[in-house]
Amino acid sequence: MSAHHHVQSPATTPDDDADLARWDDDGAPPAQPRSSPDAWLRVGAELGDRLVALSGRQDLLVTCRPGTRSGAPAAFFPTLGEVEFDAGLFAPLQPHEIHPRIVGDEDRYPAAWGVFVHEAAHAAHSVWTQPAGANPRVVEAALLLEESRVEGAHLITRPTDRTYLRTSARTLVMPDIAHPTLQGIEHAAAVAALILGRRDVGILDAGETRAVADLCEKVLGANLLATLTRIWTAAHQCADHDATTMLAHAQKWCDALDTAAPALPVPENLTDLLSGAVGVVMDSTAATDAADLAAQAAATNAMAAQSKAQAQDRAQRAGQRRKAAATAKSVFNARGTTVNPDGTPAPYGNPVTGTRRPTAAEQSAAARLSRALRAAAYRERTEERTTSPTPPGRLNMRAALARDAQRAAGSVPTAEPFTHTRRRNTPTPPLRVGIAVDVSGSMRAACAPVASAAWIVARAAALTDPDSLTATIAYDRHLTALTRPTHRAPERVTTFDANGGHHNLGDAIDALDHGLELSRPGAGRLLVIVTDARYGSDETAQAVTRVKQLTTAGCAVLQLTLTAKSHHLPGTTLLHLPQPSSAPVAIATAATDAIRRTR
Repeated sequence: MSAHHHVQSPATTPDDDADLARWDDDGAPPAQPRSSPDAWLRVGAELGDRLVALSGRQDLLVTCRPGTRSGAPAAFFPTLGEVEFDAGLFAPLQPHEIHPRIVGDEDRYPAAWGVFVHEAAHAAHSVWTQPAGANPRVVEAALLLEESRVEGAHLITRPTDRTYLRTSARTLVMPDIAHPTLQGIEHAAAVAALILGRRDVGILDAGETRAVADLCEKVLGANLLATLTRIWTAAHQCADHDATTMLAHAQKWCDALDTAAPALPVPENLTDLLSGAVGVVMDSTAATDAADLAAQAAATNAMAAQSKAQAQDRAQRAGQRRKAAATAKSVFNARGTTVNPDGTPAPYGNPVTGTRRPTAAEQSAAARLSRALRAAAYRERTEERTTSPTPPGRLNMRAALARDAQRAAGSVPTAEPFTHTRRRNTPTPPLRVGIAVDVSGSMRAACAPVASAAWIVARAAALTDPDSLTATIAYDRHLTALTRPTHRAPERVTTFDANGGHHNLGDAIDALDHGLELSRPGAGRLLVIVTDARYGSDETAQAVTRVKQLTTAGCAVLQLTLTAKSHHLPGTTLLHLPQPSSAPVAIATAATDAIRRTR
């Protein structure tokens, strides 16, 4: 077992020859240049930069070249302060394709990075030095125990490196199994230390290592395996500088093997059995890592798709808000003209027939509604009571006596005998009422009562609160503002007729929503739609989408219908009025309920 290859004593060899022979003209295609050791200098320097974060040390040098002096894929030389790294671990990548300084580039070569993380763990935690004259066999056992100890210590400070350490186990352990330096029972014990030790520090899972655990228990026996497990578990708790304790654990390891080995038969094909069991473990870990990577990729793709959908939704909502603002600006124009869905003036189709003075009944209804709205908007004052050990406030004699008793008993007084009551006025919420009336030919009966209701609600809202706003839009294919969102009460009633065709409720709702801020909390909000809802599928879908957005934002949506043949718009509260003249009362009641429910 060649665990000791990962921590090396200093050694030097001549540098590799990096020159390539070239023939100027031999009739053959130009020779492809090989990667020179000089080309790997930059890679080694960048690995050194990353080693600072991995190991917490700034005194280390990383050399990267094809092949290593130690023969291992990588090695740490404590006395030289050097980490040696085999460039072959990056295959098939070439030096110009590798940029370790860029965080995340390591995902392109996880096997090489796993080995580098393992050496960084050695650099950070393999800082104990063997004393002069130490038994080489004991030192070898200590270095064997060191393999899983340093990875466990590294995992404590950098738990996200677990994936790379799992990959390094496949890269480092398998060659050691195929070319062991130990034989017999000691070989099986070394495999147990390398595989099951990594299991106990959380690098490998118990289910993944079951094949090695079962084989080692069969070869070593349950008692010896339990003893070795206690030894490497204790070694995992050893401090980085504690050479004495580490060598003591190694001595116990050797003693346990010397005591039990003579009585244990050694299978003839033990190396093959161990290689097969370790191969099963590595295949299992590779499958688990591949499944985790696939799951992570799926989760990343799902999050990316969700983010993209959210961005598209935000962009769509922003576009709708811009369109609604443009629609509201064009509809609520000062000239009172009818506009097309795109905001351009319509040459014909204005349903307004004129204006008239409000009747005495309408004025009385507006006054009653104003009083009802003020009563619904009224909020009681809130009271907040606080206690304190000192004035101001009202003295509570029971608390005062309790405070005196606490002081006499020698304890810290906690009673607070003074009570202060603070009363705050709660602002009354304003009202926002939007009325969208269908002026297609089937809605002629609603014209007069809705015109009256629009004036009553607008008048009452203006008399109730200066911040209250109402607006009414008549819609068919075009949009016409009957009342506008201003703070002034209308002087006259706007009359209109219903002779239009088709419907454009979606844009009407957008204009009312933007003009009255129906989607914004803090006010009693109500949208009244007077329609029989006998629309086409596209017209219905657009209207339902807007209604859902308003109800989600907390705005009440009421649909008034006049005939039994009317359809119900999903998401609205349907109210059937057999008598059109009852529309003003229904709208006034809904507005009062809306402002009463506002918190």
